[in-house]
Amino acid sequence: MKIAFHGAAQTVTGSRHLLTTDSGKKILLDCGFFQGMGKETDELNRHFGFNPPEVESLVLSHAHIDHSGNIPFLVKQGFRGKIYATPATRDLCEVMLADTAHIQENDLRHFNKRRKENGLPPLMPIYDQGDVDMALKLFQEIPYEKKFRLNDEAEFHFTDSGHILGSAAVNLEVKTKTGNKKIFFSGDIGRPNDKILLPPAPFPQADIILCESTYGNRIHSTPEEAEKRLFQIIYETCIQRNGKIIIPAFALGRTQEVVYVLNNMKNKRMLPDIRVYVDSPLAINATEIMQAHTEGFNPEIKEVMKKDRDPFGFGGLKYIRDVNESKALNNFHEACIIISASGMAEAGRIKHHIMNNIGDPRNTILIVGYCTPTSLGGHLAAGNKEVRIFGKEFTVRADVEVMNSYSAHGDSNEMLHYLSCQDPKAVKKMFLVHGELKVQTEWKEKLSNVGFSNIEIPERHSEWEI
Repeated sequence: MKIAFHGAAQTVTGSRHLLTTDSGKKILLDCGFFQGMGKETDELNRHFGFNPPEVESLVLSHAHIDHSGNIPFLVKQGFRGKIYATPATRDLCEVMLADTAHIQENDLRHFNKRRKENGLPPLMPIYDQGDVDMALKLFQEIPYEKKFRLNDEAEFHFTDSGHILGSAAVNLEVKTKTGNKKIFFSGDIGRPNDKILLPPAPFPQADIILCESTYGNRIHSTPEEAEKRLFQIIYETCIQRNGKIIIPAFALGRTQEVVYVLNNMKNKRMLPDIRVYVDSPLAINATEIMQAHTEGFNPEIKEVMKKDRDPFGFGGLKYIRDVNESKALNNFHEACIIISASGMAEAGRIKHHIMNNIGDPRNTILIVGYCTPTSLGGHLAAGNKEVRIFGKEFTVRADVEVMNSYSAHGDSNEMLHYLSCQDPKAVKKMFLVHGELKVQTEWKEKLSNVGFSNIEIPERHSEWEI
């Protein structure tokens, strides 16, 4: 049996891992978009490193675009197998993949104007809504813990990874010439004290582990410390300076958590009397889907919902779909909070909000999740004083704050706790994926210190016999 790493290899985005059984059957784990990779991004998303029609089945860990975003292109290129996902993941993919198709169309409209000015031919979107519709027909919903046979050599079941609604780790058992192999793919590992979701579930002993690494060298602050710091940023920006807080937040997961924290502040009468805007049609759709899947919620939020029926809504909060209302926020000069996608500030309405507010020292840009180093969010988080937005240079005069404690990814201690259900000596091989190389190197050392061995950090398109 072989495994090839065609994405999220020494980088965070583009999750794609291809298993080939002894008889040649191909099983793909995730099919994500590369994001925030600069000029490379488009090229990386147009070339898989394998032949899509040869793939028999796709097992999807969760709906985030860096894990699911290239599924329609896989179908466009000839994949006709089944796509296995949890019910919530399937529902979320319906709106998130449609949104990605729409963003491509809008972004290319502006990009192709510049190409035409330079005498270059226009680029076509990687996929469109028709490809999304075709892909959705291939989904098959598989609930957590239900064993499912993929073929005569492989079966799998999902366990809850606690990362976002519907997120799952994949537990595979594959027949090989040397006996059955138990292969575990973590997907993205969530946090044990998530404000909304159930904690990551333990999983059966594995022979081979594919483990994410996003925050393998970092420790997050506690939820209490995070709430205190958020309140401080709101007070300093909105009350003392009468400024705006601009929050790039992933439409699924981070937006809902930030809104839930603000809702709790409102219930405690802590939140100042300011307007809060969620300016993202996708975030609105994702919130509605979350409200339809409360089976994934933890006891804390369910207890809150006994007194507060809508934990994602409060007086002073407005959800914005209409693009003209979004544009009108540029002329709103009072203190407020604007939450908008994308989380890396690479696409969507958030780029306009940052562009229109980055030059005012009264304002704060608050980064609440992971951003690739080459993305706009990554440049801001790194403290760059000049950034490029829509082809123009802007001086950063607004404050920039980073709060990784609101990330949906577990830190190194939380991931070690998650892996503690395993006997390290029984794990024959471990591959580290979904992380920057420097972080992965430090994460490897931490894993070695607790007894894991034979740990590899694969390069993109590398293939391994297992």
